[in-house]
Amino acid sequence: MSSDFAAPVASLLRAALVPAVLAASLAAAPVLAQETPEAPAPAAEEPAPATTEAPATTEAPTAQPAPEVVAEPVDPATVLATVGGEEITEGDLMLAAEELQAELQSVPAEQRRAFLLTVMIDMKLMADAAREDGLAESEDFARRLAYLEEQALRREFFNQIVETEVTEEAIQAAYDELVAEYEPVPEVRARHILVETEEEANEIRAEIEGGREFADAAAEYGTDGTAANGGDLGFFSTGMMVPEFEEAAFALEEGELSQPVQSQFGWHLIQLEERRVSEAPPLDQVRQQVAQQVLYQSYEAAIDEIKEGTEIVIDDADLAAAVEAQGGI
Repeated sequence: MSSDFAAPVASLLRAALVPAVLAASLAAAPVLAQETPEAPAPAAEEPAPATTEAPATTEAPTAQPAPEVVAEPVDPATVLATVGGEEITEGDLMLAAEELQAELQSVPAEQRRAFLLTVMIDMKLMADAAREDGLAESEDFARRLAYLEEQALRREFFNQIVETEVTEEAIQAAYDELVAEYEPVPEVRARHILVETEEEANEIRAEIEGGREFADAAAEYGTDGTAANGGDLGFFSTGMMVPEFEEAAFALEEGELSQPVQSQFGWHLIQLEERRVSEAPPLDQVRQQVAQQVLYQSYEAAIDEIKEGTEIVIDDADLAAAVEAQGGI
């Protein structure tokens, strides 16, 4: 897979203030790359789920579906409160909810409107007090006000211009392009048994050579989290396991059992189950990542267009070089 699929890391710094969905797209790995599991290692055992059987003569009651709650449309101009004659509207609450999303997560749903209105009342009171004290005339306030204005305008530009480019057609086109450039790689599916010593591994190998199923032996002797699945590691490609393990696994024929293999995690027995060539995942599986990629590209295109004909001057030569290296100018 081409490294072009991953958004440049440096751009994450430059775009750190855009909405979180864009920042996530910049840090995302290549959209169609295979996920990389950790090398086989001991993991905490998970207790088997307890099974509770209901009495044979008792039927479980059928749960009735909850009535669907349809939110009524809200008029942003609706006045909720007045503070010293100044109105607080539904629209003000909507803006506050956008700004306080993180804080609202810790507030019970039924208390959020009251919480937001309390915040708005406090804000009005403190803002009026600040005006009376002349704080609205300070240079610091003017700087903050100018910053907040540009921040709000940037957000509107992002919402109205950048995000509108993320259409189903754009997502499909981006996915088709990624699939066209996707490079299939050989993969193998293997099982393994991880133990602490070579002696243990040889003893278990003798049992398997004597006719015992590998999966049964893995379930009994394996010391990592795969034991519960009979040691099944699923499919993996080169570069996804530690070198010693990977080399031994890819050298096996289907159904073949390895000699004990030592790695940093202990001693492994490996049985190769299957070989295949990887395929690009279906769009439904990677839709979110592709949409983030389209969003990132839309953002970059918008910034590049705005830059044309705009002079950007950074007086500090070292800082200018650092910004240029990150694609900022």
